[in-house]
Amino acid sequence: MSTKDFVEKDYYKVLGVPKDATEAEIKKAYRKLAREFHPDANKGDTKAEERFKEISEANDVLGDAKRRKEYDEARALFGNGGFRAGPGGPGGTFNFDLGDLFGGTTQAGGAGAGGFGGGLGDVFGGLFNRGAGTGTRTQPRRGQDIESEVTLSFTEAVDGATVPLRMSSQQPCKACSGTGDKNGTPRVCPTCVGTGQVSRGGSGSFSLTDPCVDCKGRGLIAQDPCEVCNGSGRARSSRTMQVRIPAGVSDGQRIRLRGKGAPGERGGPAGDLYVVVHVDAHPVFGRKGDNLTVTVPVSFTEAALGGEVKVPTLGGPPVTLKLPSGTPNGRTMRARGKGAVRKDGTRGDLLVTVEVAVPTELADEAREALEAYRKATASEDPRAELFQAAKGA
Repeated sequence: MSTKDFVEKDYYKVLGVPKDATEAEIKKAYRKLAREFHPDANKGDTKAEERFKEISEANDVLGDAKRRKEYDEARALFGNGGFRAGPGGPGGTFNFDLGDLFGGTTQAGGAGAGGFGGGLGDVFGGLFNRGAGTGTRTQPRRGQDIESEVTLSFTEAVDGATVPLRMSSQQPCKACSGTGDKNGTPRVCPTCVGTGQVSRGGSGSFSLTDPCVDCKGRGLIAQDPCEVCNGSGRARSSRTMQVRIPAGVSDGQRIRLRGKGAPGERGGPAGDLYVVVHVDAHPVFGRKGDNLTVTVPVSFTEAALGGEVKVPTLGGPPVTLKLPSGTPNGRTMRARGKGAVRKDGTRGDLLVTVEVAVPTELADEAREALEAYRKATASEDPRAELFQAAKGA
């Protein structure tokens, strides 16, 4: 309903009550007329249906004390289509057309209302254009955010993957086209007057708003609730979406996909989809930030004498690392560019930790060789410095 209609319509006349009618008199008149012109009692009668909508619209305004006061003040301010501006015209009234007065534009340099620039609709729109009746334009509502989980293999997390994700969310009810009303004709919520919000606290020009508890923030209340969605206008729906998980995600990471959540209402934007990623462990490789890790066993002779060691990589050919002579157990070397994908598209490194393998069984020849080595190094004590440091501490 436009501001022009709000001011020009005589709701007292519609209900057949005087302007000083009490709340009880208004309610009684509305109930009588509603029973008489209800669509169920007048099947196929379009005139009765329009009359019923008009009656409901009048009751929504006059049946609410706050809105009735605003309506009376607006009627008093604008009179019968004229704008009371004090002396200056016949009878102290400038006779402007309300369509021009509340329109979005005013011709520059024109007489009369030319000084109002964008029109008084900008000024009074927030006060009056909350509307009543089934034709009211309520506020767009953003869709809900959805959270889901996905489990990836270690390789998929490193390289990225497209995975099917089945999601359940609240969608507009198909049975009632999202109106919540079986007949598709919900009425404006009298508590929030179709805004879906109510003010609380605050003082002066400052106040806080909360979602309306009566209409759950929708701005509409079903007159004949839909049996499928129980009047909410929303029904649970499941869908499968192909979601691209970027390369390099880590275990426990939460990814936000804008606009992939539940659809909005009345032209509102869709919500967001949040995907929590779980990553399975790998039997060989580990992860440290953008770098992958691997532990490679080497023999005592390789560690002592040095040599070349082949190292596996994730999803690629092995690389060969040169092991310096005298390499201690636990030393970490680096294979550059063989790690996880970074955000800029480059790759981290593969960190290779050397683990000297100690044989549990020895052939006779190997045992004899080690006995000879022990005799050759008998004068060397690898723990000498340890005891010396302990004494000096």
